[in-house]
Amino acid sequence: MDSARFTTTQRLSCQMMNPDLFKASDRTQTIQPPPKPNRSKSEPTKPEVVVDVEGKRCYYKGKILGKGGFARCYEMTDVASEKMYAVKVIPQSRVSKPHQREKIINEIELHKTLQHKHVVKFSHHFEDGENIYIFLELCSRKSLAHIWKARHTLTDPEVRYYLKQIISGLKYLHNKGILHRDLKLGNFFVSEGMELRLGDFGLAAKLETVEQRKKTICGTPNYLAPEVLNRQGHGTESDVWSLGCVIYTLLCGNPPFETLDLKETYKCIKEVKYTLPPTLSPSAQKLISAILQKNPADRLTLDQILTHEYFTKGYTPDKLPPSSCVMVPELNPPSPAKKFFAKMAKSLFGKKKSKVEKTPAEEKDDISKLVSGIVKCSISRQMSCKTVGPNEATPPMAPLASSGPTDTQAEEESRKSTSQSLKGTGASSNDPCEDALTPAAVIESAVKVLNDCLSSMPAASRNPPCLSKPKPFIWVTKWVDYSNKYGFGYQLSNQNIGVLFNEGTHLSLCDQRRTVHYCLANNKHFMFQADTLPEQLQSQKQIVELMANYMEQNLMEGGDLQYEDLPPPSASPLLLQWVKTDHALVMLFNNGTLQVNFYTDHTKIILCKSADDDSYLLTYINRERVSYTYPLSVLTDRGCSTELRHRMRYVVQLLQHHTGS
Repeated sequence: MDSARFTTTQRLSCQMMNPDLFKASDRTQTIQPPPKPNRSKSEPTKPEVVVDVEGKRCYYKGKILGKGGFARCYEMTDVASEKMYAVKVIPQSRVSKPHQREKIINEIELHKTLQHKHVVKFSHHFEDGENIYIFLELCSRKSLAHIWKARHTLTDPEVRYYLKQIISGLKYLHNKGILHRDLKLGNFFVSEGMELRLGDFGLAAKLETVEQRKKTICGTPNYLAPEVLNRQGHGTESDVWSLGCVIYTLLCGNPPFETLDLKETYKCIKEVKYTLPPTLSPSAQKLISAILQKNPADRLTLDQILTHEYFTKGYTPDKLPPSSCVMVPELNPPSPAKKFFAKMAKSLFGKKKSKVEKTPAEEKDDISKLVSGIVKCSISRQMSCKTVGPNEATPPMAPLASSGPTDTQAEEESRKSTSQSLKGTGASSNDPCEDALTPAAVIESAVKVLNDCLSSMPAASRNPPCLSKPKPFIWVTKWVDYSNKYGFGYQLSNQNIGVLFNEGTHLSLCDQRRTVHYCLANNKHFMFQADTLPEQLQSQKQIVELMANYMEQNLMEGGDLQYEDLPPPSASPLLLQWVKTDHALVMLFNNGTLQVNFYTDHTKIILCKSADDDSYLLTYINRERVSYTYPLSVLTDRGCSTELRHRMRYVVQLLQHHTGS
């Protein structure tokens, strides 16, 4: 958060509390997401600042995320750490009575004890004279209620995907003796990675015996169980009933007992009077019928739901693409190619042992199996997989400028042995270059030239004329993230396919797959004819071919940049490193090229050196995939649109943030 955006009073309040927050602008800057191209041009209002005097922290209040009877939920950002939260704000006026305050205290104390993958994380809380603030994990995809509103109905595979996660979180609560008592679409939150979290524990209560159960009617009318309406109290079966209503709502588009009159709704619930549409699959009809039973003892348990034929005989995806929040995703059971991928993973890596079980010797054994003696130097890049867009299939979180651990003497010997082994196969090879570009060097150059440009460019309302026929340069047209098993794959504009493997090696298929370019983690290069590739590299080549086929069949080109006279395959750049943020994917290449792909609108920025001299070119690909290339010097002299300037500034802030500069 730029300190200039605070009012004088807000700034002084924060500074007195923690003066270190405002000593350096780079420590108080928030990397802002790129703006939407057609946003309002009116001057933004200064954000409201919330101050935790006791904790000596400042937060600026962002957009409202939701509101209920007693509280509102806002997006808030810690000024110092830039961490974002979902914050439940409860006015003190709403908890003026002892029983009201006790209710909030109980919610806080209960939520504090919960630690589960599918439960919204509790961070901290504080209060001032006006409000109580409860800081929670921010789930950027909002909730199932928002997805349902956009989609109206979901497919069976999607419902299975979400239901498995709901049941996982709900079993955790029930095992701890906690009833949620308000299960509904709006209380199932969805993270950036499309993972579901149970939230809102305002009505949650400890499980009690039948005699001790509270007879209060609480919850959301459409999801209330008959025993709750009949004042028989809540048990775990009441949560299961609500879950059945959730399943029905997601598949049918409306709650099972919804009517125009609340009394009629309650009557239908007590009589279990609802209709199963014929459009539902037979297994879905059976599942809903087995859950929505009037007698709590007759309902399926959570474990029985998971073993029901609805799950056992139906396909459940491992991941859902973010696009499924607004449109029906293309979901199919694993294809033969994907099955081959899974089989290949098992043959290459075997079954994973836990970190506790593995000894250093076992670690070395596993690593040596990967590629005949090539030692693994960077395991931190293995991350989760998710589909993002038509020319990309998603991203991990890796440090931007890490060099990996230093080689031990044994590892160095192993590298030399591998190098000698490959030399004996008739490959052409190049020794590591002492002046080869590192990720840090690419970042340093990019930050310098972009900063120089941004600091000098005049204000402008539009972009200057672009180059009509820019000299050819190579960029990434498609990419796919399989780093949970193998590495990061990408297709270049010259049709070469490369994969940066998790252990640090790199293999490219060049010249229409006739040539193989192989690079060890120590930057030693080898070139082979595809038909003379050593046996020890065949497995990696197969993985690259599978990724290439996947991208060819499933992903679109990322822009309209097409050249007939591209540099020769031997001049093809290699990916040095890649990193994912909440808004973009960054790729750094050994020829100094930097490419940033923005997820939301699929715009891209490519910074590369001109083929004629050492000057820089900046290419912007807009959301329609139309490209515009400018000499950076022209942007410096003539300025550019707000849209492009904000993206350039975002790139600089992102690079500085991840390198600590």
